[in-house]
Amino acid sequence: MNSPNATANLTREETAERAAGITLNRVRVELDLSGAPEHSRTGFPTATTLEFDATASETWVDFIGESVDRVVLNGAEQAVEWDGARIRVTGLDAQNTLTVEAVAAYSRSGEGMHRFHDPVDGETYLYTQYEPADARRVMASFEQPDMKASYTFVVSAPAGWQVLSNQRAEHTTPGIGVQTVQFAPTLPISSYITSVAAGPYARVDDEWRRGDQVVELGLFCRASLLQYLESEEFLTVTKQGLDFFTDAFAFPYPWGKYDQILVPEYNLGAMENPGLVTFTEAHISRGAATDAQRAGRANTILHEMAHMWFGDLVTMRWWDDLWLKESFADYMGAHASVAATRFTDAWVSFANRRKAWAYQQDQLPTTHPIVADIPDLEAAKLNFDGITYAKGASVLKQLVAYVGEEAFFEGARRYFSAHAYGNTTLDDLLVQLEDVSGRDVRTWSAAWLETSGVSTLSLETDAEGRGFVAQTDPRPHRLRIGRYDVEDGRLTLRDRVELDVADDTTPFERADADLVLLNDEDLTYAKARLDERSLATVEETLSGMDDALARGLIWASLWNATRDGELPAQRYLAIVRRHAQAEGNIMLLPGVLMNAQFAVRHYVRDDARDAEQRAWLDLTWQALRAADAGSDAQLAWARAFADAAAFDGARADDVRGMLDGAAPEGLTLDPDLRWQLLTALTTTGAAGADEVEAELARDDTASGRTASRRALASRPAAEIRAAAWNAAWNDLTLSNDHLDATIGGFRAGGRRDLIAGFDEEYFERIADVWAERSIELAKRLVGGMFPASDSLEPVDAWLAAHEDAPGSLRRIVIEQRDHLARDLRVRAAQPDAR
Repeated sequence: MNSPNATANLTREETAERAAGITLNRVRVELDLSGAPEHSRTGFPTATTLEFDATASETWVDFIGESVDRVVLNGAEQAVEWDGARIRVTGLDAQNTLTVEAVAAYSRSGEGMHRFHDPVDGETYLYTQYEPADARRVMASFEQPDMKASYTFVVSAPAGWQVLSNQRAEHTTPGIGVQTVQFAPTLPISSYITSVAAGPYARVDDEWRRGDQVVELGLFCRASLLQYLESEEFLTVTKQGLDFFTDAFAFPYPWGKYDQILVPEYNLGAMENPGLVTFTEAHISRGAATDAQRAGRANTILHEMAHMWFGDLVTMRWWDDLWLKESFADYMGAHASVAATRFTDAWVSFANRRKAWAYQQDQLPTTHPIVADIPDLEAAKLNFDGITYAKGASVLKQLVAYVGEEAFFEGARRYFSAHAYGNTTLDDLLVQLEDVSGRDVRTWSAAWLETSGVSTLSLETDAEGRGFVAQTDPRPHRLRIGRYDVEDGRLTLRDRVELDVADDTTPFERADADLVLLNDEDLTYAKARLDERSLATVEETLSGMDDALARGLIWASLWNATRDGELPAQRYLAIVRRHAQAEGNIMLLPGVLMNAQFAVRHYVRDDARDAEQRAWLDLTWQALRAADAGSDAQLAWARAFADAAAFDGARADDVRGMLDGAAPEGLTLDPDLRWQLLTALTTTGAAGADEVEAELARDDTASGRTASRRALASRPAAEIRAAAWNAAWNDLTLSNDHLDATIGGFRAGGRRDLIAGFDEEYFERIADVWAERSIELAKRLVGGMFPASDSLEPVDAWLAAHEDAPGSLRRIVIEQRDHLARDLRVRAAQPDAR
């Protein structure tokens, strides 16, 4: 639904003032979801009772919904003063009981109470998603993380449904076609991590035991997806994680049961609601999946589990310390994967994929320190970014090297003990780390957590021939430098030198090594360049290196140099074509293929793009056919081929042959890959609506319907793209996933000739859509529809004319402008293709 008005955007100052005058103790939430299966019913009754102490005479509670019907304070009816986001409450006593009866709205945007009707079996599924501030779409709340309370949920839902919340069900009252479930009170938690899910979810049960502690494990998904759920591995990783974190943090898992539920149309990878963790259904593969996908899922399971301590047990006071939970969880996801599961290459993937996200974010004009200035909720919503997650985790890896692993974990243990069930700031953590390690952590924090930007390291030689490591934007690094020699066509490690690099130059000699790899073993956060001799060595022998992490760092170095315009895109693509087929690590290969595809479409000069696109298409086809039958590499190349075929129709017959049964031996053509191949055909005009309808009849599922929407919108006709444009902006019935599919179809194949005419209208629409739509949908439109033109003038004109636009809207536009400016700058730096 639409955001009501500006009062929905809470500020740090006003919430701090509210917390100073209000102490929240207990909350009881009663939800009537019994009418959810009725498609025409848009809302549901919700009643919230909040018990709190007050020194203030008045306050407000937050609620966004269809109506507020009654407000009762200390037994006395109050006039309803509600502006669509805030309910004013006056006449407070020292102790207060406030009841708000209202009607909340079912969501299709993934915010609040999301409702989904499964086309496979007609069943209805509900789940909540709140972070940072959407609990108020379900219940009346003090919507800020530092007002923790014990929550009791009472939920009425159709009989036979699974009804879940953060705690165990205490008792269920049956009725005619309805059940009412009351859950045990929670320990003190913030409103944004409370959670409810209801529907005929399929359930898999297990348990974890450690000494006298027994934790019931539940795993849930839609009934129509149960056949694809890899529950054994999911639960194995869960138990391995509970073993690891219980030992590492010396604080028993505090939240009773541990349910995990995979839900449809989810906006995030997962969310750490204590006792009821939610995951996107993207972690369920309807056919083939690579080990990289399974490793990513394990990392997410462990990331969310780390939050049971970092974030849930101890919570940041306000969103400017969001990193206190997200950076730690991102680090712990990789650390625990290596320490406790079979996915011991987690740091390889991290170095090549997660850090790429951080480097990209950190070079935008909107970059910010890890400890960011977050004045309001809109800013908080956009701060779930590569800085808060991946850069923070990268820097924590450096912190662990700085203070020592045992000191780091002992500091964490003391932090949990001192602040359990409370709220903290950065200083609370630094105190513990300094006390246990004896190191100057505050100077480290000032250099790493309170600054922005990424340093670049390179190997240089002065006029006298002496070697040194040069650093832009200097920071203190403790790193290793690997020196490698070529022996019989293989890259062999000669030695690794440990070095402190803090200034703009630090002496270091290459000692005639064929390859010098700065930041070998990936201990620090910096872009590491290859000198020309090392680059020439890599061009010849990259696939002759056995160390997967070292190869990953080389691939990352090549990509960063290409993004910065220092390595010509065509030279980078030549390296990929020479060595990617031999890349045997599935943690690395998908990222290499994704970056190559991006380079073709964004960084190659216009006069060379068609030739490079054709060369890329041919390589993906050849590599697909040459890959080992049934291997992860075969599947990765198949997906890359399908993507390439949407930009060049030269192999449409091969695509059609795969769909008709002539796929390479061993390749599983699951529904998702079939849709990707068919969409390639529709995008290039080699397939039409009839074939899309036939495929939908074959796969009439939620995923199939979303994919068909994208395939239909991708057809290369001006009227089709115009219809997609109008639907994206004007069809308020589109769910979050359907909006993404519509935007994807509109932009499919890079056909600027079909969509450039809408550029001017984009800038006319974005201010209104930001004011009228929820932030989740508005940011998809503003970011997804940004025109990839050859000129910066229109966006510069809009920014100049809208200096008073909301800061979060301007941030998205500024970031999109910077992406476009980089594309244009890197293309202009390329050698002439003729």
